[in-house]
Amino acid sequence: MSLKAQLEAIIYATETPITLDQLAALVRDSVLAEGATDDNEVRSRLRAALEELMTDYSSPDHGIEIRQVAGGYRISTKPEHHDLVRAFAKSLKPPIRLSLPALETLAVIAYKQPVTVPEISEIRGVDSGGVIATLLDRKLITTAGRKAVIGRPILYKTSKEFLLRFGLKDVSELPSMEEFEKLVAESFQADLLPEAADQSRDAASCVSTEADASPAEGQAAETNATSSPSETISAEPESAAAGDTEAPAHRESA
Repeated sequence: MSLKAQLEAIIYATETPITLDQLAALVRDSVLAEGATDDNEVRSRLRAALEELMTDYSSPDHGIEIRQVAGGYRISTKPEHHDLVRAFAKSLKPPIRLSLPALETLAVIAYKQPVTVPEISEIRGVDSGGVIATLLDRKLITTAGRKAVIGRPILYKTSKEFLLRFGLKDVSELPSMEEFEKLVAESFQADLLPEAADQSRDAASCVSTEADASPAEGQAAETNATSSPSETISAEPESAAAGDTEAPAHRESA
């Protein structure tokens, strides 16, 4: 890989301006392997490559540019395109915030679909009817017909919007139950009360147990870390999470 390509990738990926010293530390070995004799020559080649990149991006054919900002380098959109980019940003859907009960219910549906409300409530240990209404309203789940049993309860499954929000090709890209449990624990560890965190782990364990007991339904394949659920849908800890300890007859609020 050329030095310019390496620098372009690093600057694109950084969230804050990256300094020349940081860039030099990252590419030093590869530049030395290409014939540089010492650190001074590494930095000289680095500056030359950066100048070439900045010149390349200054062309009218590019809508972005590499700029020196606050002592470092970063990629940004060109000023003449700011109005267009601002209009696009306003058209984007805002992140969905879900309560812990809603996130638990969504996880059960994702891994057990198609599934009925009584089955979801049995796994979670609390009536999930109210949460289902919230997930339907957010278009994260949809109906999948009725189950051929007495009463013919409605079956629920995840929707196309769910895949879009989580950046998944299909449900086979969902993380394994172990990964999902870890993601939930990390997401709530700093915000939830100990009791709520215990409920989250218990709910995830219940889903895992159910999945293990149903080989025909299979377990979802592991997904790429860049598509983890915690990056797309954030959970909003609420006092409603404490309501999960009540009897199943109580309908929780989403």
